Amino acid sequence: MSARFPLGRIVATTSALAALDAYGASPGRLLARHQRGDWGDLDAYDRRENELSVRHGYRILSSYEINPRGASLKVWIITEADRSSTCLLLPEEY
Repeated sequence: MSARFPLGRIVATTSALAALDAYGASPGRLLARHQRGDWGDLDAYDRRENELSVRHGYRILSSYEINPRGASLKVWIITEADRSSTCLLLPEEY
């Protein structure tokens, strides 16, 4: 599946990058999933909102749960409505 929207400038919080590294998760793979429309661990309502956001130029949020060796990490990816930037962050940093 191809990219459904531009990511703009990609930024990430230091904490999100450190956590992804500690969990052995690739920021690039998560960004690719987000851009393809794989919204991760969102409920049906939020998935529908993202589909509307892609079509009408609103903010897009994906949430990914990473579970290596029984540990758990949640990472959010947010693309701004104007598609100028996309940020990887931990939910508590929002």
